[in-house]
Amino acid sequence: MAQVLVRDLDADVVERLKERARRHRRSLQKEAKAILEDAASRYTMEEAREAADRIRRRLAGRTFSDSAEMIREDRER
Repeated sequence: MAQVLVRDLDADVVERLKERARRHRRSLQKEAKAILEDAASRYTMEEAREAADRIRRRLAGRTFSDSAEMIREDRER
């Protein structure tokens, strides 16, 4: 498995990460790993736009009901 070394972190940043790790009941290393994995798994803006375009194309031409009307009907029950 690959390793990453981060140098010259501000002491304040390290303390905040340690506190976050304590709250999540993890080691500092596991907390940093979780943060990096979460950040790497998110879409970039370009990927998000491409996904939205795919969804729009897939739904093109369909007619959808008015959700506000459905919510109103449900509340009146």
